[in-house]
Amino acid sequence: MQTITTEELRQFIAHHTDGAIINVLDQTSYEAKHIPGSINVPLSDPDFTDQVERRAAGKDAPVVVYCASEDCNASEKAARQLRSAGFTDVRDYTLGVQGWEIEGYQLQGDNVHTS
Repeated sequence: MQTITTEELRQFIAHHTDGAIINVLDQTSYEAKHIPGSINVPLSDPDFTDQVERRAAGKDAPVVVYCASEDCNASEKAARQLRSAGFTDVRDYTLGVQGWEIEGYQLQGDNVHTS
């Protein structure tokens, strides 16, 4: 499984106009806090892989999945499911929302505290 670091995710956000960054948590969690530029496709959705394929513009587009934190395994499950469905460029940002915030980067959402 290909994982990426926070810096690699920052570069992905800055340079990839194709593909998608997918928050695989439920909609409530996504609306509370998410990485800017990401979209929400909950892993629990029955048509998860079809939704990702539509939003990423195909199975060959680069896709980054993430969830809440290093302790959350939803992004790992999502990455495996996407690979099994034929996606060719899937990366897992294992640190998730919590890791992004700990690294000092801004989040978006209803439950984001700004200082």
